[in-house]
Amino acid sequence: MGCASSIHISDRVVYHSGKESEDSHSPQQTNTTQHQGNPASGLPLKPLSCKTTLTEVQFGPMKLFKDPLQVLLVFAKEDSQSNGFCWACEKANFRCSLARTPESALECFLEKHHDLVIIDHRHSRHFDAEALCRSIRAVNSSENTVIVAVVKRPDREEASVMPLINAGFNRRYVENANTMACYNELLQLEHGEVRAQFKLRAGNAIFTALEQSQEAIEITSEDQVIQYVNPAYESIMGYQQGELIGKEIIEVPKSEKNKPDLLETINSCIRKGKEWQGIYYAKKKNGDSIQQNVKITPVIGQGGKTRHYVSINWPLNDNNKSDKSSERVQAESQTDIQSSKHKDRRKGSLDVRSTTSRGSDGSSQRRHSSMARIHSMTIEAPITKVINIINAAQESSPMPVAEALDRVLEILRTTELYSPQLGTKDEDPHTNDLVGGLMTDGLRRLSGNEYILATKQPHHIPSHLTTPLSINDIPPRIAQTMENEDSWDFDVFNLEAASMKRPLTYLGMKIFSRFGVCEFLNCPEATLRSWLQLIEANYHSSNSYHNSSHAADVLHATAYFLCKERVKQSLDPIDEVAALIAATVHDVDHPGRTNSFLCNAGSELAILYNDTAVLESHHAALAFQISTRDDKCNIFKYIERNEYRTLRQAIIDMVLATEMTKHFEHVNKFVNSINKPLAALEENGGNSDEESVKGILTSPENRILVKRMLIKCADISNPCRPLELCIEWAGRISEEYFAQTDEEKRQGLPVVMPVFDRNTCSIPKSQISFIDYFITDMFDAWDAFADLPNLMQHLDNNFKYWKGLDERKLHSLRPPPE
Repeated sequence: MGCASSIHISDRVVYHSGKESEDSHSPQQTNTTQHQGNPASGLPLKPLSCKTTLTEVQFGPMKLFKDPLQVLLVFAKEDSQSNGFCWACEKANFRCSLARTPESALECFLEKHHDLVIIDHRHSRHFDAEALCRSIRAVNSSENTVIVAVVKRPDREEASVMPLINAGFNRRYVENANTMACYNELLQLEHGEVRAQFKLRAGNAIFTALEQSQEAIEITSEDQVIQYVNPAYESIMGYQQGELIGKEIIEVPKSEKNKPDLLETINSCIRKGKEWQGIYYAKKKNGDSIQQNVKITPVIGQGGKTRHYVSINWPLNDNNKSDKSSERVQAESQTDIQSSKHKDRRKGSLDVRSTTSRGSDGSSQRRHSSMARIHSMTIEAPITKVINIINAAQESSPMPVAEALDRVLEILRTTELYSPQLGTKDEDPHTNDLVGGLMTDGLRRLSGNEYILATKQPHHIPSHLTTPLSINDIPPRIAQTMENEDSWDFDVFNLEAASMKRPLTYLGMKIFSRFGVCEFLNCPEATLRSWLQLIEANYHSSNSYHNSSHAADVLHATAYFLCKERVKQSLDPIDEVAALIAATVHDVDHPGRTNSFLCNAGSELAILYNDTAVLESHHAALAFQISTRDDKCNIFKYIERNEYRTLRQAIIDMVLATEMTKHFEHVNKFVNSINKPLAALEENGGNSDEESVKGILTSPENRILVKRMLIKCADISNPCRPLELCIEWAGRISEEYFAQTDEEKRQGLPVVMPVFDRNTCSIPKSQISFIDYFITDMFDAWDAFADLPNLMQHLDNNFKYWKGLDERKLHSLRPPPE
């Protein structure tokens, strides 16, 4: 063979001449076995390549990767048929073993667990093929192995295959030594029975996940007959699996607490092949009713028809402790419970696992269906409580009252009533310092000690950057780092290194090209390239965090979010262009210090902008100043005046939205104006009311909220990145805060964030506080809108990582080496 290890011959080594070796057990001879031609057909055959290639198999939403097929041939004697299969395996790049006796065949199978076994059934005098098949089938690992019997060509009447099936064979092959016939048979087996068995093996992994899930899962047939419930379902509902399997859904007792027409609404939705999600009361075996978030998904099967329904249920936290008759009282009570729970969550060790668990292992359940959790968002703005009460009152109010309440809600949703009530100073110091440092404008010093930026960036392109590159001229090593820029796991630090700290220009060229920004702005590519280089030159490379790599990271996240279906439904092309430009410039000329620091130091910028959104105002203003100063860099030069004003306003609004003092206001508005109305529509019959959904997504006010939320999430998405990227960003922002604390102490300024002292700071604690206070609720809301399960999984993994370090009382980014 061309690859010495491709065919292993057990018991006897067969040479290309067809003669058995005298030294049949020589390892050296085994490794040098070669075939020079095709003994079955006389045709030459290319030697087998040693390159191992993985086969990609799609299994529903799973993408499976399979090694080359492992084939075991069991032939007592070498003949044209065994040679035909050997050469067919070689041609197909399969790994092939050849055994001469049942004992060696069984031994070889136990070692390699082949995907396909071909047994010679033609000569019973050599060995009993059916007995060998039964022996292989007795091995547990053979469950997904395909076994083929090679049988004689029938002389007269066709024999039944039942004896072969009873013995454990999957298929028979009527002898035909032609190489192409053997090759075709192997290909059909690979793409038929073998691939089906491979998918079944993957199915075992899925069922293991179902068995371990903390959520109650029920699978029914198209006729609503229960076919599976997992252990969590048994635990929550009090039934044993055997009591439910085979029963129709209608035979299981129902709670009287559901609205009379709810079941009909659910059935009407899922019968159309649509997913239903909402609140449902289920009756436990002991007769108690339990309020659950329920998601029922139809599974489309053969013929394009629904073949199964998968129901995922989890109890609503705290909702079952109260059994009020009035829905309005329930709403008020529930809001109070959520509010007090939220306050508890901000105190002490900030152990989020204790506040988000839905089962015994709370940490593994950190992220549940974000859409269902929107109803119990724990942001403490008083206006949220008011809106919840009004929504509950509307359900049982006469039409005139309901319409009046609608007008009240419209007024409430467009006024500045969304800022939360911040906690007191007896809470966690890391949270307090983050709130003080990011959400306030600092303590004004009246001593006249003014802070001037030590080194101002030149607001022009340095001479070494004046020759812009074309998108087609990007060096190969840099282009290679951007091959997966449309993936969330894209590594901006590889691009930073390859581009010598100029990632924004290169990534900007590629992303802007992908979104057709030049075409929209009607500007030459050279102008866009010059503009990107100008903007990047005005980021401070000396900053450990707020540099052009951070801008490139935010641009990447923005582009990723713009590709999500709900976002595309909501935004127009001008919104997309505004978002990409805003992400690019959102921190330009950042000095590496917070707004609070600049206000305390009496800096020129703080005085210019009256201590209000100092940096964000500066970023937006400077971006337009330097962009419009030189026609060679003015990407706005070629668009119509009114379009420019609209674009400019959108960019400014998004950049200002990154200022953290209005963080909770933006999140609350998004939840109350978009998430909750969409959730209400889905609960009342899925997405059938497409006009209502479109109205929510595309109203001018809501498009602004979507854009603000998008850039906010992109700006602080580091905790949702893969762990290694998350750790790197955490180290960089910590170093920047350490440097600020050092400078505050040197200058005698108030220390805005005392916990960020490089000698005492616990980085894991600071990350836990940041995730818990700012990230979790915001990304729950954004995930409910944009559907981002991969980000939420990274967030869960990263939170567990920081929690693990904190529990070991470690202060560093990583655990010490073992």
